[in-house]
Parts: sequence; structure tokens; C-alpha cells
Amino acid sequence: MKKRIAVPLENGILCAHFGHCQQFAIIDTNENIITEEQLITPPPHEPGLLPGWLAEKGVTDVIAGGMGQRAIGLFNQQKINVFVGAPIKAPKELASDLLSDTLKAGANYCDH
Repeated sequence: MKKRIAVPLENGILCAHFGHCQQFAIIDTNENIITEEQLITPPPHEPGLLPGWLAEKGVTDVIAGGMGQRAIGLFNQQKINVFVGAPIKAPKELASDLLSDTLKAGANYCDH
């Protein structure tokens, strides 16, 4: 099964606040193996914009530290799985954790 996982980054690791990240790591996988990673710069922050933008890029899953409830709902409307409360790690580590069912998602860092 193919997945395209988006991880918001700040200084190369998971950004605690999804909507204000510097870049996204887009990680392509096939049969639970990472096949490619690319870094892309998001458009300027605008509430509600990123779910549609990432959906256009074919993203199937998002790993985040914190994310507002509205954004989670917008991702769900796009049929994108959202995992919040992920630990601060490098994107490939997080993707590997997700693929191996060992991703430790905890409390959502975002409270608004």
C-alpha cells in the first residue's frame, strides 16, 4: 500500500505548531518502505488553507505535534489521516514509526 506522509518541520524536525512550520517533509512509501523524501515550502499561513493544499499534493497522512480542531476536521473532509501529539523527531523517524505502528501520538500540543 502506498502512502504519502506530510510532516511539518522547523529546523529539520517536527514543528510543534502545524500551521506555522517552515517546510513540510513529504515522504512517499510503498509496502511500508520509505521510497522518497522531499522538502517543500508551504504557502503563507492562512487558516484552513493547508489541508486542501496538501490534498492537492496527494498526501494521505499527516503527522503533527499540535493542530487546531478545525484543521483536523478539514483534513478529515479531504480523507487525510491525522496523527497529533507526535514526539519531536526527524521526519523519516516519524514516518518509520507510523509505518511500523509504533508512533507514539500523545496530547495535542495545540489548544485553540
